[in-house]
Amino acid sequence: MPVADVKNLEGKKIGTVELADDVFGVKVNAHLLHEAVRHYLASKHAGTHKTKDKSEVSGSGRKLWKQKGTGRARVGSIRSPLWRHGGTVHGPTPRSYSYALPKKMIIGALRSALSSKLAEQKITIVDAWELESHKTKAFRQALTKLDKETPSILLVDNSSNVNLERASRNIDGLTLVPTNGLEAYDLLRHDHLMMSREAAVKLSRALSPNPQGQEEPIQIQPAPGASSKQAAAEKTEHPKPAAKAHSKTEPAPKAAKKHAAAKKEKPKAKSKPKAKKE
Repeated sequence: MPVADVKNLEGKKIGTVELADDVFGVKVNAHLLHEAVRHYLASKHAGTHKTKDKSEVSGSGRKLWKQKGTGRARVGSIRSPLWRHGGTVHGPTPRSYSYALPKKMIIGALRSALSSKLAEQKITIVDAWELESHKTKAFRQALTKLDKETPSILLVDNSSNVNLERASRNIDGLTLVPTNGLEAYDLLRHDHLMMSREAAVKLSRALSPNPQGQEEPIQIQPAPGASSKQAAAEKTEHPKPAAKAHSKTEPAPKAAKKHAAAKKEKPKAKSKPKAKKE
């Protein structure tokens, strides 16, 4: 599993973070990167091109001269495509250039792009983007301490940070994107990648094929005043087990014996009355 250093805004190493091997350590697939970039650029194509055809250009619809007898070529309208200022034939019309790409291909391209950045040692992980002000000068000094010679930087942050947004929007060659808006095109277009520690952990879990194995169990501690209530709730949830039924080897109770004996005894036949002596 690849391990990356974590730095603060002063450029000093304060720890390390483990990254997912199936996200930051996969084999780079150039074909997936090409398809992902092509798909991204096609979706960004505006497609607002438009030319006027014969029915849309200005001009009268009157027939210029009669059909026969003039010796000239026949003509029906001044807006004919053969004439100057006429309409355009088969010109472009507004349309969308976007197309569907399988989600697995997009995620695979992201893994390849992140793995290539890590292999080239062009990833810097910052503990947190905790800026005291929104001034660009102070933020630029922090970037210089983290990486001195970088023409273009891609910043990735997990949460909304107003100071970071305002301080980074006036720096040439720097782009700030959220973790859920990261694209393979942005990773390839910029030379260096800087992201917060929370963003790196979120990307490791979101892009991993087995995210359940990386999530740590959360231990919830009870509040100090809720100890007695919790104990009462546990008693109600886990009642005492019922008494076990008597087995065949154990002797039956006395009442059961008497009841069984009464069933076995047959009722006695009534005796006939004796005849009276005369």
